[in-house]
Parts: sequence; C-alpha cells; structure tokens
Amino acid sequence: QVQLVESGGGLVQPGGSLRLSCAASGSIFSIPVMGWYRQAPGKQRELVASITSAGSGNYADSVKGRFTISRDNSKNTVYLQMNSLTPEDTAVYYCASMGIRWDWGQGTQVTVSS
Repeated sequence: QVQLVESGGGLVQPGGSLRLSCAASGSIFSIPVMGWYRQAPGKQRELVASITSAGSGNYADSVKGRFTISRDNSKNTVYLQMNSLTPEDTAVYYCASMGIRWDWGQGTQVTVSS
C-alpha cells in the first residue's frame, strides 16, 4: 500500500495555470500506471491523465493540449501541469496509483473562477 498526498490546488482565474503534485509514501518505480482523476459536484469521477512507468502519457480529450502529466520516480512524485484552465476544470483532483491494487489520495480542490 502506498499513501498519496496531493498538493497545489487552489483558486485560479480562467486562462491561468496550476501545477498539482502527488507525493507517494513509498517507491512508485514499480507501479505500472499513475494517474490523475477529477470529480466535479454532481458528476462521476473521471480520468484526466495517466502515465506509465516508461513515461507514456494518456489524456482525456477535454484536457489534451492543455494538461501535461509527468512522474519523477526518484522523488516518488507525480505532477499535473494544467494550463489554459476553464471553469469546466473546477473539481476535486485525485491522484491514483494503479497497480495490482489501487490507492487514492485525499484530493485537492481546483477552482477556476473570475
């Protein structure tokens, strides 16, 4: 089991940027896929982006070209760089480790509003 702690959320104006971080309590080197999910009020949790241990990223259509996921195995940390944010990106963002078992962080709130 790995504990995940997200940080970097907050309030940002439309068009702005945020960088989320997900720090793991243990090594993520052997975890095949790490990902970011989000859940907006009244909506189901959805996959935003994922990244394999080899560094291959996958994105939801709604964030392609705006978000970038990365992982630093030496720091046991996964990042989500979010640019050109819109109010539709407002949600609680969760980090997930997707191995034999899945672990989740507690989430970090991202609010995009003027």
